[in-house]
Amino acid sequence: MSRSIRIVLFAFAFAVLLSAGGPALAQDQRQNASGEFDFYVLSLSWSPSFCEEAEERRSGRRSPAQCGGRPFSFVVHGLWPQYEHGFPEYCQRPSPRLDRNIMRSMLDLMPAPGLIYNEWDKHGTCSGLSERAYFETIRKARSVIKIPPDLLQLSEPKTVAPSDIEDAFIKVNPGLSNAAIAVTCNRSRLSEVRICLSKDLQFRDCDEIDRRACRRDQVTMPPVRGG
Repeated sequence: MSRSIRIVLFAFAFAVLLSAGGPALAQDQRQNASGEFDFYVLSLSWSPSFCEEAEERRSGRRSPAQCGGRPFSFVVHGLWPQYEHGFPEYCQRPSPRLDRNIMRSMLDLMPAPGLIYNEWDKHGTCSGLSERAYFETIRKARSVIKIPPDLLQLSEPKTVAPSDIEDAFIKVNPGLSNAAIAVTCNRSRLSEVRICLSKDLQFRDCDEIDRRACRRDQVTMPPVRGG
């Protein structure tokens, strides 16, 4: 093959690559630009699973704050700005220091100071909102979601299919669909329920989040602690 033909073929292949990668390149141009994203994911963590896993790992270290005597069930892990493909993170370095009073105001929903600070640094700085406005938006997003009564106060371990957890949330949240919710798991335990919301906190589909859902036939929900 002559050199001139190789050059022509390379140029053609490069043009095809650019064409196919157009959307990805467009996304890269706004990567980690604060306030430039497509939707939110509200992530609700099943606290008893987190605490059991923390106990297995801690080997003498103190228990996390949320694993004491209070009966936490679903707690807010975070509200995460997302692209249709991928997500921004740490959009301001260094991030503005979160006011301690704002942190304290969120402990009823997010019962771990370290988590709250981390969520602001990693995700809140990408929202385009002030500290106070971002955490007010988390509170509003959480108020949008109803928790199925059967999943609120478990006194015994519960084994359930991830699809049944999704269906239970859909039943009590009009407008929520299977394409807007994903259940995640860690080993055999329920880890989180993730719900996709538009910027104005309406349910919306999110194919990429749905594809990351737990693929197990069944997961265990450890019982709620304390009382």
